[in-house]
Amino acid sequence: MAIVKPFQCVRPNKEEASLVAALPYDVYNRKEACQVTAENPKSFLNIDRPETQFSQDVDIYDDCVYEKAAAMLKDWMQDGTFELDSTKAYYIYELIMEGRSQTGIVACSSIDDYVSGVIKKHENTREEKELDRIRHVDTTDAQTGPIFLAYRSVLEINRLVEDKKKTEPLYDFTADDGISHKVWRIADPETVEVIEESFLRIPATYIADGHHRAASAVKVGLKRRKETMEYTGEEEFNFFLSVLFPDDQLMILPYNRVVKDLNGLSPEAFLSKLSDGFLVTSVGEEAYGPSEKGTFGMYLNKTWYSLKAKDSLKSADPVKGLDVSILQDNLLGPILGIGDPRIDKRIDFIGGIRGLKELEKRCEEDMTVAFSMYPTSIGELFSVADAGLLMPPKSTWFEPKLRSGLFIHMLK
Repeated sequence: MAIVKPFQCVRPNKEEASLVAALPYDVYNRKEACQVTAENPKSFLNIDRPETQFSQDVDIYDDCVYEKAAAMLKDWMQDGTFELDSTKAYYIYELIMEGRSQTGIVACSSIDDYVSGVIKKHENTREEKELDRIRHVDTTDAQTGPIFLAYRSVLEINRLVEDKKKTEPLYDFTADDGISHKVWRIADPETVEVIEESFLRIPATYIADGHHRAASAVKVGLKRRKETMEYTGEEEFNFFLSVLFPDDQLMILPYNRVVKDLNGLSPEAFLSKLSDGFLVTSVGEEAYGPSEKGTFGMYLNKTWYSLKAKDSLKSADPVKGLDVSILQDNLLGPILGIGDPRIDKRIDFIGGIRGLKELEKRCEEDMTVAFSMYPTSIGELFSVADAGLLMPPKSTWFEPKLRSGLFIHMLK
């Protein structure tokens, strides 16, 4: 059963919500983050990436950087940019991208569910990436970036959500990237109880995006348990900010690959080797994205190819049967010599939101060959997580991205 609780939210005032709402901290490098914050001093990125408030010679991990984030959050709460809701509530969060809507419930999930496996993972985390968010959460006493969770769709919850969406929203704005955001608040005790009990009947939720943020929030919670002489389990640090979406509303985009060279092979020798495991067909100069599982696009020497995996490469194993695994295990590894894609400098990954033309562009600039992928499905993600297994790196790209700063969960 999944513990999904209402919480007392800190959120921006209605007039400034569209200015405050920011893309996740980790989609920017330092230079890009500084540019965003310089253009918009109300962007939550100022707090999420507090190194933007300092000169370039200040280490982004210096204590003063995290202390600045805490001070700015306090200042924005005092000057009215943020306000504290009077009671605990759930929130409905709808994102609309190119006419397609997905609607989730903003709530707090249990760190115990994460530890016990009720909240299921499909990626490993790296400690060095966790440390930054651990210090940010611990110093600000706040969780500011929601974890993107998925669950198998429940009719009762869907009906409640759709009924609430017929009322006047708290927020309704369209961001610069064209994505629309709407928010509603659910605070009446009867509906709150129905939602909480409905999630208690759900056996598992799944991390779709935000593995490092989730791990960081959990580690802060466990740390504070040790620091608290007697904790009840109801303290706010026992829960982390999340947005939970039904699986039938989610869209996963492909995560495409580009490789720097052909591992010493001539184009002719490379194409010849491919024919051992794939049916290779030239499709010309028009950008090609696969339309079915087990098929890949490839761009080489200004020509697009279709690669169809032969039956001998396919597998019923939930991980080995993924398209990203088929490509890695039978082409990128043995032919192009990409042994560990997490650390190999010869490979790069391009989110599907950037389109196929980005693959052509990279091959003209600094790469030799590109592969367009068929997207991993949410069902495949569930199967891997249910089996207690892990996906290869860069298997999924979720769009649209949740905004930070619209919902803040204070730890005390």
